[in-house]
Amino acid sequence: MSNKLFSPFSARGLDLANRMVMAPMTRNRADGNVPNDLMAEYYGQRAGAGLIVTEGTSPSPNGLGYPRIPGSFNQAQADGWKKVTSAVHAKGGKIFQQMMHTGRIGHQANLPAGAKIVAPSAVAAAGQIYTDSQGMQAHPVPHALSTEEVKSTVQEYVTAAKFAMAAGFDGVELHAANGYLIEQFIHPHSNRRTDEYGGSIENRLRFLVEVASAVAAAIGKDKVGVRLSPYGVFNDLPPYSEVEETYTLAAKKLQEVGILYIHIVDHSSMGAPAVSDSVKASIRKEFQGIVILSGGYDVARANADIDAGKGDLIAFGKQFLSNPDLVVRLEKGKALNAFDMGTFYTPGPKGYIDYPVAG
Repeated sequence: MSNKLFSPFSARGLDLANRMVMAPMTRNRADGNVPNDLMAEYYGQRAGAGLIVTEGTSPSPNGLGYPRIPGSFNQAQADGWKKVTSAVHAKGGKIFQQMMHTGRIGHQANLPAGAKIVAPSAVAAAGQIYTDSQGMQAHPVPHALSTEEVKSTVQEYVTAAKFAMAAGFDGVELHAANGYLIEQFIHPHSNRRTDEYGGSIENRLRFLVEVASAVAAAIGKDKVGVRLSPYGVFNDLPPYSEVEETYTLAAKKLQEVGILYIHIVDHSSMGAPAVSDSVKASIRKEFQGIVILSGGYDVARANADIDAGKGDLIAFGKQFLSNPDLVVRLEKGKALNAFDMGTFYTPGPKGYIDYPVAG
């Protein structure tokens, strides 16, 4: 078996020091929804990854469903993100901003004045969500976007992508996974629409395709990736029968748009149904760009899947939280720091920038 995971990778102007991707992970440190010096230090510490994909960043005030998540829709946020990209680039790293509109996952207490919880349809997500001001609250019934509001939301992504590029990002990743807004359009449980954005698989994919097309036109096809989670059940999206057909068509349409990469999420290591080999193979067949694989990888499995041609890059998640020097630790076989789940989403530096590097 080769050891390609630690070797450089280059495609379509993206030159990476290795094939390890730091997966996007929500950390809730952006007070006032503006990136800050603490976040710059956090990402700078982890710039040894071939590619960093940031935590989910809202393209709209309506998408700030969680407390203290960053946005990318005004100049103050762009200025804050510039600190982050500068810290990563100063250490030779590359960084994409993940654009995450939370859609129906959220609560009014987490949103700024004038914003609202929106979704494809007025279908509330089961369960509760944390708010800083009111503690745990039930997900509300969201406002169902009108056809014109959907088109306006597409343009919010375009504006946000332009802010991201002005902030110095190497590209953006559209979060179409994990039960957030784009996947809410894709999934028949959350999308009950009867207009051009609902009903058939092609219609349910329309919002994804329009966002990807519009963002690619605005900032360049080689600057855009998309994250997908076939068989994901996160945020109250139950299994359905058309998964393979849906994601095969999604890959085909994203190939037509010409984006840089598809990032496939497999949550089976956390108890969700596994993404079948046939779905991964179908995406790989239909999409000729870069494929990023993620979900419970170790070095051996990562190299095996790269050697087998199943993917080009491998994303690692929680290990990066507690090991800012994860690339070095894995390459040299050094022990890993354990992570503290109690500080994943809390304010401040504890459990965020204070994990030690290997001696």
